[in-house]
Amino acid sequence: MTTTESSPAIVGMPRIGDPAPPFTAVTTQGSINFPADYAGKWVIFFSHPADFTPVCTSEFITFASMQQQFAAYNTMLVGLSVDGLYSHIAWLRTIKEKISFRGMHDVEVTFPLIEDVSMEVARKYGMIMPGEDSTKAVRAVFVIDPEGKIRAVIYYPLSLGRNFDELLRVVKALQTADHFHVATPADWRPGDRVTVPPAGSCGTAKERMDGHAEGIECEDWFFCTKEISADQIESAIRVGGHPRVG
Repeated sequence: MTTTESSPAIVGMPRIGDPAPPFTAVTTQGSINFPADYAGKWVIFFSHPADFTPVCTSEFITFASMQQQFAAYNTMLVGLSVDGLYSHIAWLRTIKEKISFRGMHDVEVTFPLIEDVSMEVARKYGMIMPGEDSTKAVRAVFVIDPEGKIRAVIYYPLSLGRNFDELLRVVKALQTADHFHVATPADWRPGDRVTVPPAGSCGTAKERMDGHAEGIECEDWFFCTKEISADQIESAIRVGGHPRVG
């Protein structure tokens, strides 16, 4: 398809394992150079469709109220919509002064909210999906690790507010997997058993199945789990705990 001035080039969505596409932008907290300014930190980079809309307002109140919970896991928040800076500022002020949601009120949003009127950044991250809306970003979430690599991608339509407990769970699960060299099964939360990589040899598989691998329980040679306590996980991945991988 030929690209014209009225039909901007379609940019592919960044994939898990890709470096986070770099950009500089104006935000409600000053200019940022992304992801370079966040080296050594985990980041949840997310988009929302528009300022002064009800679902987005509920999300920003929730994100801001949970900001310290994310920070406890070395995780920063960065938002984006295709609205302008002054619209962002007016909306965030309205949230603080007038809006209550589920008992949360007088909430101040102190993480950066990117101005992206040109939609340049939104297109770079595949946040504009014409089948949903050609002039608003969908509810995209990119979890980016301290190396600037994309580790998880979650997309929601305009009508569906995000589950923020799940976003925090994703951060904990990724950090747990990195630190302990394990994987986390369905519905995992800290304290639940984790899965270990399949045995790399017949001898290791037999050792596991015979119950000789300390701390490891197997249903079959390929499906083995072990216990890591919630306290072990918290001390390993929370800021102020033991050194973390990544």
